[in-house]
Amino acid sequence: MVELQIPWEIIPLFFLMAFLYSSVGHGGASGYLALFALAGVARSEIAPVVLVLNILVAGSSFINYYRAKHFSYQLLIPFIISSIPAAFVGGLLKVSSLAFTIILGSVLLLAAGRLLFVKNRIGTRWQEYSGKAFYWGIPIGFVIGILSGITGVGGGIFLSPFLLLTGWADAKKTAAVSAAFIILNSLSALVAKSLSAPIHFDIALIFGIVVLIAGQIGSRLGAFKFQPDVLQRMLGAVLLIAGLKIIKDLWL
Repeated sequence: MVELQIPWEIIPLFFLMAFLYSSVGHGGASGYLALFALAGVARSEIAPVVLVLNILVAGSSFINYYRAKHFSYQLLIPFIISSIPAAFVGGLLKVSSLAFTIILGSVLLLAAGRLLFVKNRIGTRWQEYSGKAFYWGIPIGFVIGILSGITGVGGGIFLSPFLLLTGWADAKKTAAVSAAFIILNSLSALVAKSLSAPIHFDIALIFGIVVLIAGQIGSRLGAFKFQPDVLQRMLGAVLLIAGLKIIKDLWL
């Protein structure tokens, strides 16, 4: 196993990242990848640890949003049928990231602009599409699963904008469904990646405790205190930060 040198002074940034992501039902993988990259840790080496952190924080989010009665099995199932096996396949793939990075960064920035600057009439169209959910959910879930496995993120950063922008769910139901989606996809990708890369349990334990505490605080506030429009704006901010980081890295 390759020994990783981690600057422990970045721990407070992980706390802040987990707090922000968990408040909108996300696990924070894209944020953790960015922080580890800034610390000089290669993504291929740290990806299993990031998935562990993602599962812990998304688990906290799911518990609190479920307790607040925002979760919908009917909305989750069409997406996970294809996303779980696709995430495993994606976790086994090794592909060139240049074109994907450009597309991903552009999509995140477009979604961020839509969520931040255009007021949504959210949660009004689920009944219209519920009968056709599997026609939409299975192919979309497959694509998200592949992307999740390749990049080492749970997929919530792709699923949340879709649910909000299509009006299938409001911000809190989106957070609850995304959290469950992230847990399942992250577990699938983690199994695949662990076949070819070791899990640095020493790093995962220390950072895991930090993000778990932050995730409990952030998700509880998101589920019980924050207003839906606040969550929508916070999600837009998260996507904006992630998109700018991805585009910026292309020029480094």
